Amino acid sequence: MLKLLPSIDRYILRLVIYPMLGVFALAASLLLLDKMLRLFDFVAVEGGPISVVFKMLGALIPEYASLAIPLGLLLGILLAFRKLAISSELDVLRAVGMGYGRLLRVPYAITLVLVAVNIALVFYIQPVSRYYYEQMEYELRSGALGASIKVGEFTTLKDRMALRIEESEDEGRRLKGIFARVANERDQVLSISAREGSFMATSDSPDTIILRLTDGTIVQDTGSRTPRVLSFTRHDLPIDLPTIEEFRERGDAEREYILPELLRIGWSDTEPIEVRAASQASFNFRLVEIVMMLLMPLLAVALAVPPKRSTSALGVFVSIIMVVSYHKVNQYGEDIASLGRVDPVLALWGPFVLFAALIVWMYWRVAHVPGGQAIGALETAAAKGGKAIKKLFKRRHSRQFVTPEAAPAE
Repeated sequence: MLKLLPSIDRYILRLVIYPMLGVFALAASLLLLDKMLRLFDFVAVEGGPISVVFKMLGALIPEYASLAIPLGLLLGILLAFRKLAISSELDVLRAVGMGYGRLLRVPYAITLVLVAVNIALVFYIQPVSRYYYEQMEYELRSGALGASIKVGEFTTLKDRMALRIEESEDEGRRLKGIFARVANERDQVLSISAREGSFMATSDSPDTIILRLTDGTIVQDTGSRTPRVLSFTRHDLPIDLPTIEEFRERGDAEREYILPELLRIGWSDTEPIEVRAASQASFNFRLVEIVMMLLMPLLAVALAVPPKRSTSALGVFVSIIMVVSYHKVNQYGEDIASLGRVDPVLALWGPFVLFAALIVWMYWRVAHVPGGQAIGALETAAAKGGKAIKKLFKRRHSRQFVTPEAAPAE
């Protein structure tokens, strides 16, 4: 398939694809690592199994991929054209009659493929995976995924039982130094202490487990002056597990709706105005983020070409700032549109038109104005600032090595 492409297209494809995949992997990894640290803390506090952390991270991959794909596309094309510009290959290609429109064929082919992937992620896969993530978080809080009894701390079970364990061995299979306090509905209290114990499952009642205690004492307080004391060699203490409510259905938030549901709810006359506004805002937010991807190649080319005889990488930083800032503006527009304060079309497509006009102007400056620069003023200011900083450090460096004049002899 690649052999059917002209040599210049194959060359540009190699220049674009490797940086794009690298940026995508780096951006997605950074987002996942940041979330992983918080999930480990959350799971540790809730006492759940560590394996659930990786399941929750897997459910977040579609959400982070929808953010990393546009960024990887932008920087992949930008770094490819920057390499062509710095090595003077871009000047040679343009001299033989290849304009930017011809050179952007392969980047736009890649863009269309990634737009299709992002449509599937944003409108179908991401809402379902987000609901799955919320479901696992709920089950972790409720104890459906399992919870651990922390050593050295009191754990309350069913509001009428408090349990404390001094030591845990063999991955929790062998417990030592057990104390339990159990109260019934008649305010009678059992204080139980045992040397060892272990948890055992029951086949007839899945909502009950057995705490088998060995070598201990039971003190029963019935309200009389003299409590009853009983020593035992082995005693089975049944523990009722808390009842876990079924998790809600998908659709509690508009970000959990897939595309057909957004269209049905957002433009339905039977739904409340608030629900319709939130659905329309979510639909327009997802759509405008996808359409903006079609302008990423133009923005990449506009910021990739540095001034002549310069290797400045200012365009790389400007591109990241522009894309992140635009994404935050869209999030703010979605929030105010979902509250019904502003029409979703105005709140989300208004910034898109302004940003698109800026990108087209920047591309036109680079592609059709001889010697034109999209961020020429910033490049000049950055160059002057860099020279000033170099002079300042050079002056300080020279002062440190100036030898003091010899003192006059007396």
